[in-house]
Parts: sequence; C-alpha cells; structure tokens
Amino acid sequence: MAVRVSLLARYSALPSLAGAAFIPIALIARLPLAMLTIGTLALVSVASGSYALGGLAAGAVGVGSAAGAPALGLLADRYGQRRTVLIAGVLNTVATTAVVVATYPPGGLHASGPLPLLAVSLVAGLTLPQVGPLARARWMALTERRPLRELERDAAFSYESTADELTFVLGPALVGALGAAVAPWLPLALAVLLTAVFVTAFALHPTATAVHRSAGAVRPAAVRAPAAAPGFGGWGLAALPVAGMLAMGGFFGSTQTALTAFAGELGAAETAGLLYAALGLTSAVAALTVAAWSARFTLAARWTACAGALTALAFLMLVPHSLGAMAAMMLLIGVPVGPIMVTVYGLGGRLAPAGRMGTAMTALASGLVAGVALGAGIAGALAEAGGASAAFAAPLASAGILLLLGSAALLVPRGRVRVAA
Repeated sequence: MAVRVSLLARYSALPSLAGAAFIPIALIARLPLAMLTIGTLALVSVASGSYALGGLAAGAVGVGSAAGAPALGLLADRYGQRRTVLIAGVLNTVATTAVVVATYPPGGLHASGPLPLLAVSLVAGLTLPQVGPLARARWMALTERRPLRELERDAAFSYESTADELTFVLGPALVGALGAAVAPWLPLALAVLLTAVFVTAFALHPTATAVHRSAGAVRPAAVRAPAAAPGFGGWGLAALPVAGMLAMGGFFGSTQTALTAFAGELGAAETAGLLYAALGLTSAVAALTVAAWSARFTLAARWTACAGALTALAFLMLVPHSLGAMAAMMLLIGVPVGPIMVTVYGLGGRLAPAGRMGTAMTALASGLVAGVALGAGIAGALAEAGGASAAFAAPLASAGILLLLGSAALLVPRGRVRVAA
C-alpha cells in the first residue's frame, strides 16, 4: 500500500536526517567549484590581455576537474569522505592560491611563459572537492534503512539539483561582481577562503562517517540487488547514467555557446548569461517538484518522458528572433531539465556497485563537466560555420541522445535497481 506523505514533510525530514547545519554548509561549500573555472578565465584574460590564454587556463581547470572527480570519489569510498575531503581541500587552497601567484609572476606572464600557470590550473581542477556528488552519497547512506527512504531520497536529490543550479548561477555572478568592483584576483581569493572554512566544515560534519560505514555494511536481503547477468551489471549498468550526464552536459555547454552566438548576432553578446540563467531558474524550481512525483512513475520512465519533452522543446530554439522571446523560450526549456538531473543522479545511485557510492556520484559529475566542454566545442564550431541557427543543432542532438539513453534505461531489469522493499 502506497504511503502518502506531503511534499513539505519530505523536505522537512532532511534537516533531521543530516543535522540542521549540514544543508547551509554543503550549499556554500560547493561555491568554489562554481567559481574556479570562470574566475580563472576572467583573471588570466584580464591580467594577460589574452582571451586565448585565459581560455587555456580555464580549460586546464575543467580537464583537471573532470579527471579528478572520480579519483576523489574512489578515494572517498576507500578511505572515507572525511580524510579525502580534508586533504583535497588543503591541496586545492594551495593550488588556487598558486593560480593567482602564477598570473602575476615577476616580469609578467610573457617573461615566465604559460606553462607554470597551466600546470597549477590543472592541479587546482584535479583537487577540487566534489561537494555536491559526495553530499548525494551521504543522503543515500543516511536514508538506507529508513521506511520512507525512496520518498526521502527523491526529496534529497531534488534539493541537491536545485542547490547545484543555484550555486552555478551565484558563483559566476560573484566572480563578475567582485572582479568588476574590486580586482580580478578577488573571486579566487574568496574561493580559497570558502574552501578553507566551508569545505573543511563539510569534511568534519558527522554525516561524513555515514558513507564509510555504509560501504562496509552488508545490505539486508530485502534491498540487496541480485547477481548481475554476465556482461550486464556492476559498472556496466552504472555507465548508463554516466552517459546520460555526459549528454546532459553536452546540452548545457552547447546551449551556452549557441545562446552566445544568438545574442551576438543581435549585438548583445553580453546578455547570453542572462538568457542561460532563465533556463537555470525554471530548472531549479522544477527539480524541487520531483519529490512529489508518484513512486509508480519509475526513474527510467521519468528520464524518458522528460528527455522527450526536452527534445521537442529544443526544436523551438530556432523560433525566437528577439532576446525577450528567447528568454521566454529558455524558461520553458528549463522545466524538464531539472527533473532529468534529479532522475539520472537517482538512477546512478541505485545502479552503483555496493560500497562505491562516492565513485559513482563523482563519475556522474565528471561526465557532466566533460559533456559541457564537448558540447561547447561542437556548438562553437557549428556557430563559426553557420551562425546561431547551426549551433542550436548541438543542444537538439544532445537532447535526442538523452531520449535514446532514457529509452535504454527502460530495458534495465527491475531487479537490478535497488528499491525499497
């Protein structure tokens, strides 16, 4: 018999599960990740006068983050989140400080060459503490044996997706405001401070031990996934949501680039960020509603339905011919995006091999980062060749791939997805 629990009750259970301080700590602790790439881009571009060098430094941060995320997740699964996040936080504060120092070397960047700057930028990305994915792993562990765990997990993952959206809007805004008002190095200095204080607090929070204990625990028979068929299980199944996040990242990156080309053709390239923020706004709000969706609406069915809606809406990106119309279209397109993010993360957590939750969550985040870079590159090439209308083919293709992957998720045997008994 289905249990009826109000949406407010589902969300109000989260502070009691993790402690009242956990949510604000984890929210602020993920800001440095949202600030580092664009902060490096702005700092190096201004200091060197070269957008190309700024792009290379920011790219090094992105490559480092994509490569380092699953490695940090694996270390967290093996040695515990507390130790792993503390060490990563210390290394990242040093590396981010080094980015600022390498940007202003004696004699200037032209004298020292770009290699030291690119090297420390890569290390800064490699050591970025993956707060969002590791927080999701904590929620999975905290709700593991609770009678309403599926409802509470939906609420937790819905909140986490909204928190990600908010920080990836607030982070660049802080970089722009502080860099313009004070100095281009200040946003990275703030990121160092936030890492030192809030990432440390995240590492030391009592919830850090929940995942490590859960990794070594034996699952009760009611929730233990049956043995996988040869060639169809373990990390093989977990690769499906990782591919989904790669496609989702491709949608984000290509949409950002296509919007920049669109706004540029109208002589207002600087407004592209505002157009993209409209998508993030409705995406964040829609993500919060997922906790109220019926449990009968399975994760694979949610993924497929929302990806289908996104694919249909992506065709409409070609319709607007003004900034206002495009902003309205982005508000509409954001509606299925948030639920897809919640769903893919949820499915990734349920398909992850036992004891590898941190690895799985960070692999999903890594796929998203890699997808953003790939999508931006493809859309940029299309925009160069055929303008904004050609660039919008890239987010359409990404949405179509998401739909295909969601359809593939429908074929996953129900017994392979850990659900409530």
